Amino acid sequence: MKRFAALLILAFVTAFAADTTPQQQYIDSYSSMAIAEMMRSGVPASITLAQGMLESRYGLSTLASEANNHFGIKCHRNWTGGRTYRDDDAKGECFRVYKSADESFRDHSDFLRYQDRYKSLFELAPTDYKGWAKGLKKAGYATDPKYADKLIKLIEDYSLYRFDSGIPVEAMPQAPRKIEEKALESVPVRSGEHYTVSLNRPEYKNNKVLCIYAEAGDSYASIAAEYKLFLREILAFNDVASDRTLAPGEIVYLRSKRNRAADGLPMYVFGDKPESLWAVSQRFGVKMKSLLKYNNLPADYVPAEGDRVYLKKMK
Repeated sequence: MKRFAALLILAFVTAFAADTTPQQQYIDSYSSMAIAEMMRSGVPASITLAQGMLESRYGLSTLASEANNHFGIKCHRNWTGGRTYRDDDAKGECFRVYKSADESFRDHSDFLRYQDRYKSLFELAPTDYKGWAKGLKKAGYATDPKYADKLIKLIEDYSLYRFDSGIPVEAMPQAPRKIEEKALESVPVRSGEHYTVSLNRPEYKNNKVLCIYAEAGDSYASIAAEYKLFLREILAFNDVASDRTLAPGEIVYLRSKRNRAADGLPMYVFGDKPESLWAVSQRFGVKMKSLLKYNNLPADYVPAEGDRVYLKKMK
């Protein structure tokens, strides 16, 4: 009996210790954030978590603990935020400083989403973590020749692929007991002189424009009704002429898009996959009429591979 009790205590202590490893603590703390970013941007949660674990040494690196930089993203020319300097591939390289880990995760998603060299990754299935890992290495995210293999090993060792289902962490059978999750802030939507708030789905901002991501069965009309908007308003916000059924994950703007793209995004180059100017307008949150004007294009313009379009007025 005593031997059985001792074994039970040992098993409990072992299980508890496993839950307090830096790796598991990182997953506990940031898995919900990674899922939210996947729903917003399309970057698989498993990839985000694996990159964060690898680049930040499970959140223990000084870059992560002091600068909230979980992904080793360097300043580059378009960065206007805080900076810190550390030795990496060269001495005294500039790295981005964030106000919070949440800001770092969001910037990582946008860093991949808005750069042409990573564009092909978003054509992969969100569950294809191996394709994403190999694609990141091929696109030059890191110089380590074993970078893709390391990401895949982390994903498989810790079953990070389970987060790619999009199921909330707290609903997963193997979810951690305690999750520090920043609640998604519900942003009021203006309709005439009144403000309404949807409690049914998370709301985001792309290029500073309020938006949501469509779910199965959504249409412009159903979303307009949900947010107390006129159908003609939501059609105008999204540069479309008539109502239709929307694909899950399709971005829908709840306010008028802007006349220019975000800072650091002056131009877009079309690849070999068919893509419309309207799709670019939605992706970057820029009005169609502005894109046509900046590029002196006709309304029936059909992009070809290699075509370049300006996303803002060029001097």
